[in-house]
Amino acid sequence: MPKILPFKAVRPTRDKVSLLASRSYESYTAEERESRLRDNPFSFLQILNPGFKYQKEISGAQRYELVRNRYQEFKEDEIFMQDDLPCYYFYKIVNRDGDEFRGIVAAASAEDYEKNRIKKHEATIEYRENTFKNYLETVGFNAEAVLLTYPNNPAIEKIIASVMSTRAEYEFTTTYRDTHYLWNISDPEIVNKLKTHFAEIDAVYIADGHHRSSSSALLADDKKQQNKNHTGEETYNYFMSFLIPESDLKIYEFNRLVNGLNGLSKEEFLIQLDAQYRIENRSTAYYKPSKKHHFSMYLDGEFYSLYLRKNNYEITNALDALDTQILYTTILKPILGIDDVRNDTRIGYADGKKDLVYIKSLVDQGTYTVGFGMLPVTTQEMKEIADQGLIMPPKSTYIEPKLRSGVTIYEF
Repeated sequence: MPKILPFKAVRPTRDKVSLLASRSYESYTAEERESRLRDNPFSFLQILNPGFKYQKEISGAQRYELVRNRYQEFKEDEIFMQDDLPCYYFYKIVNRDGDEFRGIVAAASAEDYEKNRIKKHEATIEYRENTFKNYLETVGFNAEAVLLTYPNNPAIEKIIASVMSTRAEYEFTTTYRDTHYLWNISDPEIVNKLKTHFAEIDAVYIADGHHRSSSSALLADDKKQQNKNHTGEETYNYFMSFLIPESDLKIYEFNRLVNGLNGLSKEEFLIQLDAQYRIENRSTAYYKPSKKHHFSMYLDGEFYSLYLRKNNYEITNALDALDTQILYTTILKPILGIDDVRNDTRIGYADGKKDLVYIKSLVDQGTYTVGFGMLPVTTQEMKEIADQGLIMPPKSTYIEPKLRSGVTIYEF
């Protein structure tokens, strides 16, 4: 029974939203960031990269303080405004491929995260958790929502459809040719219905944003300890989330690339693979697997299909059945010697939006020696992992939609 509540978002004025909204900071190349910072004074990147004003790289606590200063300047210049009443923010994205994502931006409870009513499937790194917690504590806001998913719910869907049949508060198209729509809804009848419908759901699942949610939970605990008059209703007890139904979630695979064969020749490597896989040489024909537990492999100018020999592999839980785990258990660790897939510099990743041509090019140019392709994780697999309290290997999913930063901002 998670608490999913409306909140008073800080957001750009209607005439500035298309200029201000930005992708996540890390998704830009250095050249792209430079261009946007130079040419667009309203970009949210101006807040995230405050050192640009002084043509200097600034990091750590000093950067956090300058981010806060730049954010306050945007508010003082009335680039931002804040809603007078708590709202649910209905959000729709139609991407350039024609995919449509519809959901609700709202405040999710840090207590629900701690009590596993918001379920996880991915491990977090303590250093990153604490770094982002310190950032949030200094700047006092969060501009990038955690992506949560919930079981399809006809009652919630009916409300979403009704709201989205009306004129949106925002409608803007990005240079990526994705079109974004936002409706800010404070109507008491709709708000109360949504609160009730969300409270009737047993649990929601983190699709993307494990570090953001864990950092928010750490911050909430710190603030609770510092506040002698803590009630549980303070804004720091919640974090901004974008909730979408499971049917709207789009999951891509993360393919693996490895530099070197751990001292093995090509022939020795193939012989060791043969113990776990039926191998077929596909020559130069592009091959993408069509079934779970099947993999594609590109090595030395040729594609191979790898079919798991199931009599040699035991599945006892949802994690054992996950293709990224199978690849790690049968190839990456025992044959290629990659024990720590999170930190080993020999392994690289390519999300499924990049095709086999991309993997082939990285191997052909010598950046990597071998590439492995697989099918995406399904929503059901992701939920089973979370329900069983298990953790996927890193980079198991690349999930859409991706919200723009700065369209709705949650202040603590």
